[in-house]
Amino acid sequence: MTKERSYFEYLALKEKGRLSPEHVPEVYHFDRTMSLIGMRYLEPPHIILRKGLIAGIEYPLLAEHMADFMAKTLFFTSLLFRTTSEHKRDVAEYCGNVEMCRLTEQVVFSDPYKVSQYNHWTSPYLDRDAEALREDNLLKLEVAELKSKFCERAQALIHADLHTSSMMVTRESTQVIDPEFAFYGPMGYDIGAFLGNLILAYFSQDGHADQANDRKAYKEWVLKTIEDTWNLFHHKFTALWDEHRNGAGEAYLPAIYNNPEVQLHVQKKYMTDLFHDSLGFGTAKMIRRIVGVAHVEDFESIEDVAKRADCERRALDFAKKILKERRKFEGIAEIVSAIRQYDS
Repeated sequence: MTKERSYFEYLALKEKGRLSPEHVPEVYHFDRTMSLIGMRYLEPPHIILRKGLIAGIEYPLLAEHMADFMAKTLFFTSLLFRTTSEHKRDVAEYCGNVEMCRLTEQVVFSDPYKVSQYNHWTSPYLDRDAEALREDNLLKLEVAELKSKFCERAQALIHADLHTSSMMVTRESTQVIDPEFAFYGPMGYDIGAFLGNLILAYFSQDGHADQANDRKAYKEWVLKTIEDTWNLFHHKFTALWDEHRNGAGEAYLPAIYNNPEVQLHVQKKYMTDLFHDSLGFGTAKMIRRIVGVAHVEDFESIEDVAKRADCERRALDFAKKILKERRKFEGIAEIVSAIRQYDS
């Protein structure tokens, strides 16, 4: 990783903070030579969201806050709102973060599907599962398509590492941090990263259950948060689109798409494609966290290795199925039902 990543983290914090000030800590100072960022201290009781999910803490405003953050930061940096000139200017700026993009391409879309010195998994329990992944040609075709979108589609300014360790929370506050991977990429990569990490948290819960708490009620809260996040995002994003439909955005010019019926068709297709992208990227992120280089504490903190492997296998089997069949799903409720099918 180059030290230049701090410059792009600073740029993204400033821009996303402007668009969603309630959910991004304020930046006070940046020194490019020293790669130093001075920003708001997120005081206790803020903790990393992933640690809260492992501890079984409910965050009643999480779905609302993350839906709001993603809707605003993605919509207002896309061609639904901006002119081509503005968009291309910022795309060019963020192309400088190429090394961080290259790292993502390697660890998310390449390494898990081949023999790599960096891959590891809960061995020997998942040895056959990892081998089956490398032999799944249909899966590899789908991953190639997702990698192509990640590399080629400059849809909006994305955080590009929006997992549950990239936000700090209390029951009343949600703050998104660490956008050092930021660039102009596919919106579904951010949405999928957050939803995929919530699904990983769900499948890990049995490994954290004990006699005092079977975690069943908490698992229901996680499922509700997954469903609410997408539904609220869909509502907020399309509301912004409706509000600014006659603005400067050049993706769908009012002179062509201002008819209400046409606008409805355009939005439906756009949001359906975005939903399927989110499912694809989210499940790809899940897979790399089980058999790739960097794992998640949700699973790694389960001390019983056999139990951990069982939780991971269910998550992995779910992710493979959804990645390959994502276009068959029409709504988030169907995904929640599919999650339940693998929870036994």
